[in-house]
Amino acid sequence: MRIPAHSVCTAIRDDIVSGVLPRGSRLTEEVLARRYGVSRVPVREALRTLQAEGFVVTRRHAGACVAEPSAQEAADLLEMRALLEPLGAARAAARRTDAHLKVLRGLVRLGQERVRRPETADLGALGGWFQETLAQASGSPGLIALLTQLKHKIAWIYVVERPERPVELWAERGAIVDAVARRDAERARALTARHAERAVAAHRMRIPQHAVNVAGGRN
Repeated sequence: MRIPAHSVCTAIRDDIVSGVLPRGSRLTEEVLARRYGVSRVPVREALRTLQAEGFVVTRRHAGACVAEPSAQEAADLLEMRALLEPLGAARAAARRTDAHLKVLRGLVRLGQERVRRPETADLGALGGWFQETLAQASGSPGLIALLTQLKHKIAWIYVVERPERPVELWAERGAIVDAVARRDAERARALTARHAERAVAAHRMRIPQHAVNVAGGRN
């Protein structure tokens, strides 16, 4: 399947996050261009963007490679998210629209329903949509971009395990939405900070895959 040139960066990033392109593996323009059905020019631009984002590094004698973040770099990502998400919630309380509020309440309702069922496979996705919507409600493009980048990198580096008390987790999210609805920025900030701090315990670093050269085509 051919991928439009403007989507090459997203495609490479998604393959890095999913592990299709393992950590440490070489990223050659020619092979990637053939893989995604584009010329080498958008691939080159995408690699520059991904290097700025921290997904790609350039090594002497090897060229572009998928980055291999250290344990300290991984821990820093969670700390940054714990600082930025409360800021996003505070801004959401001031700038959210009725549409944002409707979606947030709907997600909390779905989450609270799901945790009472035996099958909870979609809870992770619901939590991700909640975080994305809360960020969008902040009305701050720069902050949204940072939180989105952090989300991708955390998904790449960490496995998020099922929380021990998911009912309490969604109750916390409901309280955050209530604060956003009342436009109480300080309460939204405080609740989100507490929520983010608790969520750190559910993150376990992935075991890096063995680095291999990127082969043409998809598996």
